Formats: sequence, structure tokens, C-alpha cells
Amino acid sequence: MVDDGLFERFPKPDIVLGQHVGPLPAGFIGHGNGPVMAAADSVNITLHGRGGHGSRPEASIDPVLMAANVVTRLQGIVAREVPPAETTVVTVGRLKAGTKENIIPESAELGVNIRAFTPAVRDLVRSAVERIVTGESRTSGAPKPPDFTWFASAPALVSEPEATKTTVAAFSEHFGAQRLLPMPQVNASEDVGVFGEALGVPTVFWFWGGLEAESTIAAFTEGRVDELPSNHSAAFAPVVEPTLSTGVEALVVAALTWLGKV
Repeated sequence: MVDDGLFERFPKPDIVLGQHVGPLPAGFIGHGNGPVMAAADSVNITLHGRGGHGSRPEASIDPVLMAANVVTRLQGIVAREVPPAETTVVTVGRLKAGTKENIIPESAELGVNIRAFTPAVRDLVRSAVERIVTGESRTSGAPKPPDFTWFASAPALVSEPEATKTTVAAFSEHFGAQRLLPMPQVNASEDVGVFGEALGVPTVFWFWGGLEAESTIAAFTEGRVDELPSNHSAAFAPVVEPTLSTGVEALVVAALTWLGKV
């Protein structure tokens, strides 16, 4: 949208407001200050081998073995290259190769996703991914270098502290302080941060809950948060109310708070 001229065709805002439903009790607002969500980068990787019959691996260059070594080695980036104080995630979410068990394929494809909170670590991890994949390809005697297609990038989402304080105060007045939940950093990502970064204006971002309140609060209290269905899970099905009304009210309250202020 930014590349397509959104802010050339329409007035530039003075502040960006964003929200996302999440695995919190329905009717509650989750908020944080500063970096609240990680930057994200995704890359499609193609490893090239030489196909052949499964009975003659010596006459082939096996991209499946290549891919298996890459998957294992990529996990060493966070463990051995990123400072322990930094929060980083490297996930191989897709691995595709071959069509039949007795045929060594020509290539293997991997889909890799990276999360980081600082530009320096983000660059470090991206570079490490390419280094490791290229190194494994060379070591395996691949006939040509791997292909990298980077896409779906988003910056770290920073909820500007002063603007967030003002917005959360408005939420507290409207919903009551008992319905506000301070939140830690989230390793997931949100591309609404692109707007504020492109414009150089503050962004305020918050979550609002969509799960049945009583059982969700019990899970939080008893340390069973990982049992709750999360976004993108097939089991994540927000209750209709008070989820819808809370989301609408939150956006309206935030917008009215800033109209005429900036």
C-alpha cells in the first residue's frame, strides 16, 4: 500500500493506531510500551542437486540430505550466533522435495521465517541463513548455488511510549482499569508498523481478547497459557461478544482521543 502511493493519494496521518484480536479474555485490552512485536522476514530457498535412482546415490547429489542438514544447522544461529540477551526466532515452516521414495529429486525447497527486535540482529540472522545454506550447498557439491527469494518483511512494531500512555489512559477511563492487561513483547509480527516507519510518525498498537473470559483467565492464573488456542490455530475461534463490541469501542475511543491533539 505504501509502495502503491497510499500517502501520496490520501492525507498523511499524524499518528497510526492499530489493534489485533488475540488469545486474551474477551472484553480485555492488552497493551505494551516500546517494541511490542518483532520484525519479520521470510525467505524461500531452493537447493539444487542432481536427481537419480534411489539405488544409486553415488551417481546423484541429494538435495534432501542437503535440506536436512540445513534445517538442523539453521537452529544453531539463535543458539550460537545471537547474543543471549536478544530475542530471536528462526523457523523452517516448509520443506518440500521429491515425489517418490525411490527417486532422488533434482531440488528441495525450504520456507524459512525469522523474527528479531533490532536491525542489527535482523541483519545478522539474514546473513547467517544465506551463509549456512550456501555453505551446505557447496559442501554437498551442488551443481549451482541455491536460490533465495526474500519476501513478507515487516519492521519491529514499536508502540511509542508517550502516545501509548495517552491512549491507554483513555482505555482505562472508558473500559475500567480492571479490563487492561500489561503484555510482554510478542515474537509474532504485525505489518502496521510499516505505516509509522514510512511516515516517521508515532504508532500505538494494542491487542484485544477474543477467547471465553472465565476459562482464559483460569488458564492465565494456573500457568496454562500454552494450552490456549493462538492466532492462526484451527482452534482459534473468538466468541462474537464481547469481542466485536470491544474491538469497535477501542478503535473509536483511540481515534477520538487523538482527533485534534496532533
